[in-house]
Amino acid sequence: MSTTALLLLALAAILVLLLLVIKARMSAFVAMLLVSMVLGLAARIPVGDVVQTMIDGMGKTLGSVAMIVGLGAILGRVIESAGGAETLADRFTRILGRHRVVAAVTAASFVLGIPIFFDVGFIILAPIVFGFAYIARINPLKIGLPVAATLMALHVVVPPHPGPVASAATVGADVGVLTMVGLPVCAVVAVVAYVTAKRFKVDSIVLSGSPLGNPQESAESSYQPGGVIARPHATGPGTVIFLIVEPIAQIMLGTVGQMMTTEGTTAYSVLSFLGSSTTALLTAVLLAYFIVGHQQRWTLAERGQVLDSALPDVATVVFVTGAGGVFAGVLVASGIGDALSGVLVELHMPIIVSAFVISLALRAAQGSATVAILTTGGLLVDSIASGGYSSLQIVLIQMAIGFGALGLSHITDSGFWIVTKYMGLSVKDGLKTWTVLSTVAGLVGFVLTLGLWALA
Repeated sequence: MSTTALLLLALAAILVLLLLVIKARMSAFVAMLLVSMVLGLAARIPVGDVVQTMIDGMGKTLGSVAMIVGLGAILGRVIESAGGAETLADRFTRILGRHRVVAAVTAASFVLGIPIFFDVGFIILAPIVFGFAYIARINPLKIGLPVAATLMALHVVVPPHPGPVASAATVGADVGVLTMVGLPVCAVVAVVAYVTAKRFKVDSIVLSGSPLGNPQESAESSYQPGGVIARPHATGPGTVIFLIVEPIAQIMLGTVGQMMTTEGTTAYSVLSFLGSSTTALLTAVLLAYFIVGHQQRWTLAERGQVLDSALPDVATVVFVTGAGGVFAGVLVASGIGDALSGVLVELHMPIIVSAFVISLALRAAQGSATVAILTTGGLLVDSIASGGYSSLQIVLIQMAIGFGALGLSHITDSGFWIVTKYMGLSVKDGLKTWTVLSTVAGLVGFVLTLGLWALA
């Protein structure tokens, strides 16, 4: 097929996918499988190879994602169940002072957001946001908005979150380097989000009740004007920070160690094993199992129940991520990736700009940041493979994809509804605050990434 025909076919497939998900309210998992199958047939992939191509796409994606997502969710659930989020936020507040409560909770959300998914993290932190707003006597939006932006930045850029992990596997980005570069950039984005949110005139916004529960009531039951109401055996902030930093340090040790050793040697192999995301997160989960379980005085059965309780919540995430891998795999097998690569070369658009723009457009159109990241990675994989880019440059391309998926969170995004409903915002006020803030955060992240690209 001609380049034009392939690109039109890809555009039609994406539009149909959007219609199925947005208008027909079809499950994203089913919609992506259906569109992938029809796209494969329309692109003249041999009939006997279409299903195998889909299986390969699913297997390749979940092979790198399922264990990491599952272990990350389990680690987050252990911390949540032990009251670690509350004590961490309280400690940051005591260190920074009551007058810096917004900065304190935002800083706590940055640490918690590394292993915990955006939606889970925000739901965990919503009562904390209202609690510390209650302590400081300020509008909860002044805390909730920068917290949400911080969590979302980490969710789209840093492993072990599903989008970055799966897309990194697709485009060949080193997860360790992605973590080391992504974390400080996200930290700057969090600071900018904090400063930007302070400029919003939120005191005039009237917050309504939440259909998902009443965080205000939860706050008043857990907090008092002096801080968090004491909770028996609550896990301390030092333990929480240790459990989050340990896997990051282990991954970084492996990545740096491999740079300093010769490939093929025993030392290189051992460091590669110890520094893998799966090994690092499994280590952290085991440490949490023993340390937190002992602190909380959980029985062995209770420890097992806490670990298992995290998995049902991420089942949808895993399946949708896998379906995104199927769609990306069909895009590559059909030759659409090669066609797009050729067009980008002719347009002379830098690939890092293309990564951001395509991801941002897909994010705005269909809502899911993970789907936008996976689809963009699938579209650009051939361009990246043939571009001769360094390991750092590929990581920066992956970060540009992630920051594109951060912006323009609106009514098509489930995260938009989580933020607005939990914070008691109307749709209009949500668009004026959260949508604007997410877009500013995405643009800032991309500008920082572009600056690193110029230096790479």
